[in-house]
Amino acid sequence: MPSWPTGQVCRMTGVSSRTLRHYHRIGLLRPSAVGPGGVRHYGPAELLRLQRILLMRGLGLALADIAAVLDADRDPAGALRVHLRDLLAERDRVDTLVTTVRRTLAALEEEGTMGDLDPGTLFAGFDTAAYTDRARTQWPDEWAQAARAAEGRTPADWDAERAEQAAQLGRMAAHLAAGRPVTDPLVQAEVHEHYLRITRMWTPDADAFAHLGRVYAEEGAWREVHEAVAPGLADYQCDAMAAYALERLDVRGDRT
Repeated sequence: MPSWPTGQVCRMTGVSSRTLRHYHRIGLLRPSAVGPGGVRHYGPAELLRLQRILLMRGLGLALADIAAVLDADRDPAGALRVHLRDLLAERDRVDTLVTTVRRTLAALEEEGTMGDLDPGTLFAGFDTAAYTDRARTQWPDEWAQAARAAEGRTPADWDAERAEQAAQLGRMAAHLAAGRPVTDPLVQAEVHEHYLRITRMWTPDADAFAHLGRVYAEEGAWREVHEAVAPGLADYQCDAMAAYALERLDVRGDRT
């Protein structure tokens, strides 16, 4: 049966030898054989397993979860069909998000502002599951408060919420374009309005509010929308919220 040494596997797959050593050390991907000098060799079965590891890593699964899936599977073809389904769903989500960003850019390039852009389309394609899971885990009490507040909201309420979000992005982009520092009173007044809008659902303390700003700035859908409105807006919003949290909030929420 053919096998390939570590160096060749690295060249074929783009995976570093350090990563392969780590996978070997934690038992996620063991080589088929170890030759003279400790050179690891991988056969077809190992390469297939590596492909599945990379597929699941691309979908955001943790290594421990990947190991559990691989160790439980007895039908490689069936598992690949599941991966293919997930990849196609992710492709559709990204395609929708690309369309959203292009539409936003077109509106900005034509009018220089948000114009008549439907705020609902600004947030189309968002995968909020990761943020929802994180909020539920990190702030269970606040999550329960938000869930209760959402129970009575109508579609019209959510449309109005998206419109406010879109308008707030536009105003923050104007502050950024004007070169105002994040501590400027006008910027902080805008962040205060953002904070008050959030408190309709839950009341973040300083850490939670600053963390929300970091969520906007990290790689993902929120950052892409902020950057589509104005390059640099995601980090600007994040820094402005951090400054607000430091000056205006404590563990009990708004001091004023």
